[in-house]
Amino acid sequence: MQPAQREAIEEFWQNTAHCDHCVQVYENDSAFLDALEGFVMAGFRQGDAVIVIATPEHREALDRRIERNGIDSAAAAERGQYIVRDARASLARFMFDGWPAEARFHAMVEELLAKARERHPTVRAFGEMVALLWEEKLYRATMRLEHMWTGLCQRESFPLFCAYPKAGFETGDAPPFREVCDAHTRILPPL
Repeated sequence: MQPAQREAIEEFWQNTAHCDHCVQVYENDSAFLDALEGFVMAGFRQGDAVIVIATPEHREALDRRIERNGIDSAAAAERGQYIVRDARASLARFMFDGWPAEARFHAMVEELLAKARERHPTVRAFGEMVALLWEEKLYRATMRLEHMWTGLCQRESFPLFCAYPKAGFETGDAPPFREVCDAHTRILPPL
């Protein structure tokens, strides 16, 4: 990552409020992982607990990046500061017939927040579940999940970061990009 990009990412995350719901639409995994690394490292620097709900590939890549930043991911997990879950397994806990069950979703996230807050008063979270739903062309379910996340961010006062591959907006049947942006409080500029 170029120094100017790193600085832009750090500035973006430093100006994130406790109830912001942020989104990035990325062209490649490198740009996405740069932003995710910045989000997670900003949390560690501030003493936040960090919840990451992601695919195995992205979790492994993130772990390598935070290790390069001097953070022992296993030790952070052991002290309750780094809580990692699989995105597909998490979706399976609350999706029924292609639609998110709100009570089950709330229970899952509130359980993660309670675990994170056992030792850390402030929490931030990243969720890749919406990108998986979008990829499956479950657009209405994706938007419903985004709105459920927004409600939880506001009620529980934590920042949330979501990300979508740009390719998912290039199919003819996908809703407009603006609809996804409108479901968020902040949009990470292209890197």
